[in-house]
Amino acid sequence: MNVQLDNALRFHQTALNLRAQRQEVLAANIANADTPNYKARDIDFRSSLNQVMAGRTGPLQLANTSERHISGRGAEDGSSAPLYRGELQSSVDGNTVNMDTERAAFAENALQYEASLTFINGLLRTMQQAISGQ
Repeated sequence: MNVQLDNALRFHQTALNLRAQRQEVLAANIANADTPNYKARDIDFRSSLNQVMAGRTGPLQLANTSERHISGRGAEDGSSAPLYRGELQSSVDGNTVNMDTERAAFAENALQYEASLTFINGLLRTMQQAISGQ
């Protein structure tokens, strides 16, 4: 029973983890809006989720060419490497953060995070009702 529940919620758990990671990246962009030469970053949510669900969790796997190398593994927590966002408006100090874009992306991501939580709560409530026979 636990395995079936884990399998049913794995997609949503992964999506929530990626949404939380994206929220952190967007918050860092907003916090560094006045930092010279700061380059805005973002996560491609769709491709990151596809990679994690396909079992490719890390951006790169390290190759061992000698038995004396320390084995390295990619990220196992479903995290994804942030990509740099293209510059929409040039600035004198080299900063590529556009506050309107960042605020909109932050609000959209927060809304989608909340929607995912609501969906998971409804799913768990439905399972609990089915188990209790209501």
